[in-house]
Amino acid sequence: MKLTPYSEGCGMVVGDVQLAEIDNAALADLKAAFVEHGLLFFRDQDLPPEEHHRFATRFGDIVLNKFFKPSDAHPEIAEVRKTKDQQMNIGGGWHTDHSYDAEPALGSILVARTLPDSGGDTRFANLAAAYDALSDGLKRTLEGLRAIHSNRHIYGEDGYYRKTDLAQTLGGMDRVGDAIHPAVIRHPESGRKILYVNPGHTIGFEDWTREESFALLNHLYKHVDQPAFTCQFAWQPGSVAFWDNRSTWHFANNDYPGQERLMHRITLAGGALAGV
Repeated sequence: MKLTPYSEGCGMVVGDVQLAEIDNAALADLKAAFVEHGLLFFRDQDLPPEEHHRFATRFGDIVLNKFFKPSDAHPEIAEVRKTKDQQMNIGGGWHTDHSYDAEPALGSILVARTLPDSGGDTRFANLAAAYDALSDGLKRTLEGLRAIHSNRHIYGEDGYYRKTDLAQTLGGMDRVGDAIHPAVIRHPESGRKILYVNPGHTIGFEDWTREESFALLNHLYKHVDQPAFTCQFAWQPGSVAFWDNRSTWHFANNDYPGQERLMHRITLAGGALAGV
């Protein structure tokens, strides 16, 4: 396989490989690339749902999403769908999948199924590189903090999505909850330090006030959202993205009114996150 940087600080394009046909030796190389880079893009893939599922299980166990509608034929595949008449999309803001779980997801594998004629790109951010670029003083401060993550404000009874035209397609209202993780984690495979907060689900720091928390969080969010740490992936038929939820953010652009977009997502189970 061939690895090519997608942008200066975010993502690698993996070429000369078909995920449905990958052998064990190539799979080992792919796993190493995933750990090192945290975000892999693939083009021109023939990956029907059954092969999508088979590929995912070669990386680990699958965790079911609490809120998204599963595919009728493949219940371990979540549908990330926006219909032609919907205004709101899923994931239309910077976030990290499942950071609100006590054992956050390892990664997600997203496959394009139905794409709009234009728009519908996904933005990504590299939280390892963003951490490395912080000042030494701020690093020391963050390494002593624990961040509170939640999904109540999004998926709960009075949550943001419940007040939009996505409400009828979402389940799991009774499965909302919170989790606390170190603000800086040690990646369990690479050993790198990762900034582990995100705009979608982080609601504050343990033992800090809301005002204190968001003063620092908003500074961090502005720091991460720079060209040096972010990229925007243009989807095409046959495209696949595979990202490490422990070291990335993502953001689904909502810029294709009146058009349908359907993606299939499989999320891989992870484990508890350790601090530094």
